[in-house]
Amino acid sequence: MLSVRHLVTAAGAVPDFDLEAGMCLAVTGPSGAGKSLMLRAVADLDLAEGEVSLNRRDRDSFAPPDWRRQVCYLAAEAAFWRPTLGDHFSMRPATATLAAVGLRPDRLDAPILHLSTGERQRGALLRALAREPLVLLLDEPTGSLDEVATFQVEAVLKDFLRRGGAIALVTHDEEQASRLGTRRLRFS
Repeated sequence: MLSVRHLVTAAGAVPDFDLEAGMCLAVTGPSGAGKSLMLRAVADLDLAEGEVSLNRRDRDSFAPPDWRRQVCYLAAEAAFWRPTLGDHFSMRPATATLAAVGLRPDRLDAPILHLSTGERQRGALLRALAREPLVLLLDEPTGSLDEVATFQVEAVLKDFLRRGGAIALVTHDEEQASRLGTRRLRFS
C-alpha cells in the first residue's frame, strides 16, 4: 500500500519500509531522533528527498490535498481553526463514534479552548478518520490520555487496521508499540 524508499529528512536517512493493508509500523526512539520529521516528510508537509508511493502510484502524481486525504497525518498537538470541535466535521460524529474514543456528545459544541489536550487529540483522530484515509500517520496519538482512553483509542485503531487501513505510529510507549505494531522501526 505505502512504500517509502531512500527518504532523507532534515534529521537524516530513514530506513526503507512498506506498509500493507492491516499493518501497523510502530516507530520508537528517543525524542529528537527524527520520528516526527519522517511522518511529516511522508505526508508531504516538509521538504525531503526520496520516493514515497501509495498503491504503486508516486506521491508527486497526486494533488497535495488528495495525497493528504489518503495518507493522513495527525500531529501530536492537532491544529483547530474553527471555534468548536463539531465545526470541524461535515457530518457530526454519531454518539457511538464519540463514545468509542471516550468523548461525550456535548464536547462537540464546547469551544476548542475549553477542551482538554486529550479531548482535542481524540477529536482530531475522529476528524482524520472521517476523511476515510487509507493510511494514518500518527504522532503520539495517545500521549495525553489516561489508560482507559488510551485503550479506547487503540481499539478504534485496531478496527481501522481490520478494515484494511495501514498505520505508521510514533510512540514512546513500548507496551503500546507491542500491542499495536505488526512491524517495528527504531530510531537511535
